[in-house]
Amino acid sequence: MKMNLATLKDTAAWEKVGVKLPAYDVEKVVAETKKAPIWVHFGGGNIFRIFLGTAQQKLLDAGLCDKGIVVAETFDYEVIDKAYDPFDNLTLAVTLNPDGTVSREIIGCLCEAIKAQSSNETAMARFHEIFADPGLQMISFTITEKGYALYRPDGSLMPVVAADIDEGPASARHAMSFVAAMLLHRYNTCKAPLAVVSMDNCSHNGEKLMSSIVTVAKAWVEKGYAPAEFVEWITDEKCVSFPWSMIDKITPRPHEMVMDGLAADGIEDMTPIITSKNTYTAAFVNAERPQYLVIEDKFPNGRPCLEKAGIYFTDRDTVNNVERMKVTTCLNPLHTAMSVYGCLLGYTLICKEMLDEDIVKLVKQLGYVEGLPVVVNPGILDPKAFIDEVVEQRLPNPFMPDDPRRIATDTSQKVGIRFGETIKSYIAEGRDLESLKSIPLAIAGWMRYLLAVNDAGEAMEVSSDPLKDELQAKLSGIEVGKPESYNGQLKEILSNASIFGVDLTQTVLADKIEKIFVEELAGPGAVRATLKKYLA
Repeated sequence: MKMNLATLKDTAAWEKVGVKLPAYDVEKVVAETKKAPIWVHFGGGNIFRIFLGTAQQKLLDAGLCDKGIVVAETFDYEVIDKAYDPFDNLTLAVTLNPDGTVSREIIGCLCEAIKAQSSNETAMARFHEIFADPGLQMISFTITEKGYALYRPDGSLMPVVAADIDEGPASARHAMSFVAAMLLHRYNTCKAPLAVVSMDNCSHNGEKLMSSIVTVAKAWVEKGYAPAEFVEWITDEKCVSFPWSMIDKITPRPHEMVMDGLAADGIEDMTPIITSKNTYTAAFVNAERPQYLVIEDKFPNGRPCLEKAGIYFTDRDTVNNVERMKVTTCLNPLHTAMSVYGCLLGYTLICKEMLDEDIVKLVKQLGYVEGLPVVVNPGILDPKAFIDEVVEQRLPNPFMPDDPRRIATDTSQKVGIRFGETIKSYIAEGRDLESLKSIPLAIAGWMRYLLAVNDAGEAMEVSSDPLKDELQAKLSGIEVGKPESYNGQLKEILSNASIFGVDLTQTVLADKIEKIFVEELAGPGAVRATLKKYLA
């Protein structure tokens, strides 16, 4: 049995294998959405499909809405070719419950999937049609923090961005340039208001998104591609708003364990796909049940009533506090620390790590002991209860096939928020930095991880990271098993405030990190021994 619009009509067959179907007429919703779209989402990846897709489906199931979502893919067009088109844009959402059961649901509200590709005339004509529609209420994003970046580490514009600025809106290739071009088209046509909503897992995401789009827009004004009034329009929140948000849902790569279960029930073509751009996708998405999305309620052209699907809408300060709670204290730092040590200690599953006494001590020290004293309570969620759920239910879930190697991806882009913010809070409040154990352990562990040798002394793969080559080059000459090969190579890295949010060499932490790092170089078993020593 294949998943497509035709087989949806065989309700008995799907119900027999425990798959919940949409309670609405999918083809009617698709037609209504194409006729008058209200929501475009950029980034057709896994968290979008299983979180935002299921949220909109709840509204449709309950008769609270009659439109779905238009999907725009900015980065990896193979996702459309391989995970959307062959399945009539349907997605099989598989929720992995802590008790070992799974919940399966076909999501039918992703009504149209388009490649955001300026060279594709058909796609561009459709985007122009959508953005000229006054009824469009919001565009949203899950393209990762990297998707907003316009500059290289040396401060110069990325070549693709520089080319977009020189060549103008018609040739826009970078995601931010493409969106700026679509907003310019809206300005030139209907000038109707719009909410531009980042739902990516990064601090002040709405601010980052706005800054990048405005940067491109201003450059186009200077080069004569857009009128000066365009910048005034996109910076007037009554016309174009950039709400902040906080999202949280652990969504691992599609796992063969889940695929095997689907195949055993006769559901075909569920093999996970790795695209040429190294995107992991499939016709199904597997994820944990807990999920949180908190959005600043600033939508100048209206919005779907997503609060009735469990999404929180509030003010910016509350969003910021929830985001800081999660990203700097209650989840993300724990994830990063345990991922680099998990890789070093040979783990391939997060849940298996949570059976390791030393790693559990590390995450508890990091969350409860070092993080909670400086966390801001956002009011709508309780920080301690949040950590309790993370440590007791989410991370240990044995049916969540999440891999520390996935979490370790792009660590250089994360440590400034996940550890640097707590360090800055300690400094600002006059707290004793010497009392910190887990944060220096985590940073030293990351440096040790970058050497690409595990604690058994075996070569291991280091996850992708935009600064991977640069950082590994700075660590050149250091050999595992030869602590004497260390002669201060960490200092230049630790002094880089753009990575850590603070120059660590101006604090007592740098010496502590170097000491831990050298101890972890001693030879096989040194990483484990160091963890035990500092967490005793």
